[in-house]
Amino acid sequence: MTLFRLDASIFPGASAGAEIADIVESRWIEANPGETVVRRHLGTAPLPAAAWADATVAAGTPEADRTPAQRDALALAASLADELKAADAVVLAVPLYNFGVSQHFKTWADLVITAAGPTDLVLKDVPTVLVTTKGGGYGPGTPREGWDHSTPYLRRVLADMWGADLTVIERELTLAATNPQLEPLRPLAAELHGKALDAAHEAGRALAGK
Repeated sequence: MTLFRLDASIFPGASAGAEIADIVESRWIEANPGETVVRRHLGTAPLPAAAWADATVAAGTPEADRTPAQRDALALAASLADELKAADAVVLAVPLYNFGVSQHFKTWADLVITAAGPTDLVLKDVPTVLVTTKGGGYGPGTPREGWDHSTPYLRRVLADMWGADLTVIERELTLAATNPQLEPLRPLAAELHGKALDAAHEAGRALAGK
């Protein structure tokens, strides 16, 4: 059994998503002692920004005419797709940045799609937990309702494109404790934090099949 764990925070020492993903991972490990956990942290070890373009162009270029960078990009894309396909369970911690998906995650996803193709269900029926964290509030009735352009994209890729058996844990208002403008929302933020941690324990047990 293999658990694939992916993080995308650029602040690994203070990642709200990692706290939740850690719980999910620990519940899986408790149920599967001695099994393999493969970790990839896109925030601390980002993929080359040009890799997706190189891989995409290379796919339409005769092999003999490919540049070394294009060959490397194709090999990287294939290794990322294989890494994901080998997983029996998946947990991903992907924050909302500037109202959109993390550029590091987008590069990773684009490379996987380049290698696997747009119709390959690389996570077909694989139990997958997505942890998505947001500094502010984006729910119904909030001033920024509809500004979260990351979570819908993540659902489309993981569930609709890749066929994952997807569970999503969302935590909002992660910046309430440090942002004075959000001080009135701190009680709500604490409540949402607690609910996210509870959801992590439940999702981790479900991910492990317990």
